Amino acid sequence: MTYAYDDQNVFARILRGEIPNDTVLETGMSLAFNDIAPQAPVHVLVIPKGPYVCYDHFAAEASDAEIVDFTRTIARVCEMKGLEDGFRMISNAGEHGVQEVPHLHVHILGGRVLGRMLAKG
Repeated sequence: MTYAYDDQNVFARILRGEIPNDTVLETGMSLAFNDIAPQAPVHVLVIPKGPYVCYDHFAAEASDAEIVDFTRTIARVCEMKGLEDGFRMISNAGEHGVQEVPHLHVHILGGRVLGRMLAKG
């Protein structure tokens, strides 16, 4: 599969410093920041700094170092935010997955019981 990365998407602009963010954690390869419209008491977005459209693109083309950094950044954010009681991690991909920004991002949500992810039926 081929992926067309749009370098004008909001997360690319955040990474270039064109749009401010409320940084939770930044590494050489990843950025975690609080969501501007939180859906739970804790709602952090984690993005790789590389130009990846979605998770399958990242998993197929990112370097081992990028994958490890991204994964460990997620773990550190969960620890920093005190999510010992649990959390939900969501990454939407493509039109059917209702992906709104074409840059890989993971939502980390927690701080309360979140309920079912999808309605039965």
